[in-house]
Amino acid sequence: MSVGILGLQGGYAAHRRRLEQLGAEVRIVRKPGELDLLDSLVIPGGESTTLIKLMDAYGFWEPLRSLARSGKPILGTCAGLILLASEVINPPQKSLGLIDVLVERNSYGRQRQSFEATGSFCANGSAQELHMVFIRAPRIRQLGPGVECLSTCGGDCVIARQGKILVASFHPELTDDPGVHQFFLNMA
Repeated sequence: MSVGILGLQGGYAAHRRRLEQLGAEVRIVRKPGELDLLDSLVIPGGESTTLIKLMDAYGFWEPLRSLARSGKPILGTCAGLILLASEVINPPQKSLGLIDVLVERNSYGRQRQSFEATGSFCANGSAQELHMVFIRAPRIRQLGPGVECLSTCGGDCVIARQGKILVASFHPELTDDPGVHQFFLNMA
């Protein structure tokens, strides 16, 4: 199975290490045509406004929507969640609209308010504790009717899924727990 990681900016190297530890063949994607070679894709955390500018410059918008329409799984973490959301506030910005969630940027605070916490992750029908790292994290403010909350922390939904789109407010690649990435690989 070939998993791509959008390598325009952000934390793609940590995702690569985690996915390779789990046995996945990983490709760093820097051009839209490379999406055709993939079975699934990770959009990592980073700076969403910078990612938007780079996606504009390289023409990634429609190829990413096409990848989603083809039914291939996509995982978006932190800024990746922002890019996949149907609506973004604080401030409003362009997004792919691939998962029916309202997301508030930097809702947990700026860089200085970054934190670690433990939440619950309901994978495969059973809840388990999950360590989470929040860095200038977006908050999922609203879930659409077809969206399932898979994880909560402090009363907030922090992992959501709609079909083959999986998003997380935090950085699962920065913990020792491979659970989120394994769940994503199982979606493929």
